[in-house]
Amino acid sequence: MREPVPYLRLPGSRSRSLLKTTPFVGIAALCSLLIGCGQGTSTVARSDKPVSGGTLVYATDREPTCLDPHVAGDMPQVFIGQQYLDSLVSMDAEGRIGPWLAKSWEVSDDGLTYTFHLRNDVHFTDGTPFNAAAVKANLDHMANPKTQSSTAGGYIRQYRSTDVLDDDTAVVHLATPYAAFLEVLAQGFLGIESPTALQRPRDVNCESPVGSGPFKVVRWDRQSQVELVRNPDYNWAPPTAKHQGPAWLDRIVWKFIQEPSVRFASLQAGEVDVIEALPPESHEAARRNPDLQLIIAQRPGNPTNGTLNITRAPFDDLKVREAFVRSADIEGALKSVYFNEFPRAGGPLSPATRFYSPDFQHAQDYDPARAAQLLDQAGWTQRDSDGYRTKNGKRLQVHVVMGNRTPPSEFTLWEQVQATTRQAGFELIVEQMSDVQATKRQADWDYDIRLGYWNTNTADVLRIIFGSEFIRPAGVGGYHQNTAGFSDPSFDSLIQQALATQDAEQRRALYYKAQQIASSQYLQLTTYPQSTRLGIYKTTQGVRLETSLAVTYLYDAWVNK
Repeated sequence: MREPVPYLRLPGSRSRSLLKTTPFVGIAALCSLLIGCGQGTSTVARSDKPVSGGTLVYATDREPTCLDPHVAGDMPQVFIGQQYLDSLVSMDAEGRIGPWLAKSWEVSDDGLTYTFHLRNDVHFTDGTPFNAAAVKANLDHMANPKTQSSTAGGYIRQYRSTDVLDDDTAVVHLATPYAAFLEVLAQGFLGIESPTALQRPRDVNCESPVGSGPFKVVRWDRQSQVELVRNPDYNWAPPTAKHQGPAWLDRIVWKFIQEPSVRFASLQAGEVDVIEALPPESHEAARRNPDLQLIIAQRPGNPTNGTLNITRAPFDDLKVREAFVRSADIEGALKSVYFNEFPRAGGPLSPATRFYSPDFQHAQDYDPARAAQLLDQAGWTQRDSDGYRTKNGKRLQVHVVMGNRTPPSEFTLWEQVQATTRQAGFELIVEQMSDVQATKRQADWDYDIRLGYWNTNTADVLRIIFGSEFIRPAGVGGYHQNTAGFSDPSFDSLIQQALATQDAEQRRALYYKAQQIASSQYLQLTTYPQSTRLGIYKTTQGVRLETSLAVTYLYDAWVNK
């Protein structure tokens, strides 16, 4: 057994400070993080002394389908869940894993057993005590197929069972070594909920999950807002927090405003205090506004992409896959659609991800001459009257499936892709439909390209999105995480080796090879890293991002109004 770890440094981790994860943010935006950019700052109400009380109005674009992040698993859930759920461990700005609800832990030499020593002064907002039984109930809940978790369940596939030695000691058993286990436990997707509340029907718990966090859910008005109120008993914040005790705010109103221009106008008018998903077309206006601050940070994981279905023609041919990727002018599209605010992500990992290698950033760049050559080699040598490539009388046609919650800007981006890939001879058909229809199409493998991303703080995301074990359905409606259908024993072996060692340099070398394989197989047309983009009105301070996923954290925030 290893020694207890009160604060574990992740060797070789990338710094997660806000400034280091935002290389694409302009100088004006960076200075706004620190001093409000000094442009008319005298008009901005600023005080370093927190003020207790008041209501913060937060506006975002997407409403969760369920407030329990164990279910399904999507970013809107973890953003709001971060306000009322605590995690077993924390992650600091340097990528170190530290205590939270667990005070310390030991890991067995074979990497199969984690013994967590827990705080004994924590209770959930329904009065249920936090203890080892609560840890077991939560891990069992995440891993249970009936929970229909495509995220939390995917992260802990290695989980086998938990032994409750006593109230303060939980011994977690894994089926195989999982070096990323502590990393994923720091994410809000795996936040700890009241075991009493978890016994309720899934839909009831979706409506009002119960945590031990600084706030609690009191009301959810669908298509409008969620109301949160302060937990007066809170006194177990992680070491990354700026204070201890209850939150400064009395109340949070978490509003859903889908239209970007309306959301930004509400911020400018002071009708809301913070907006998330600041529209890229509004970045410059926000930087010029002395009443506003910006916080912009890239999220780790797999960047925004169109994943190619290699289980059927035409993308079962590597030459055609590379030709498609090479024929898409992504950098041009990003400049046009996102006003040069979003950088290109050229590899399978976003730059903010631990063990990311920049070597693959330009491995799939736009090269129409190369695309044409590859299509000729693949036998797509003829063109029909509309200019599309043909082979054996069949047009080179690919279908991209989009749900109705796909942002309009993303649709526009793919229209740009459609235009440049057409020059190479592809007929790209963009199909927009309901989310239910899109999910069914994806479950049935009835697509050529599926849009997606995967935010996580570990390079083990490569296993989830490309590992052969994830081809099988894992969540709601037959959802499978490996949407490419990629299966390669050598790739799987590299990933498993990376999970079997705690040595950072070994993991780095193994993940490098895994990135190399994924990149060389042209499994995705990657576009841009996911990012958190906050606009903050002058009367609000103390808003910051937690470091595992760059998610909004309002525990330390206060308002002067």
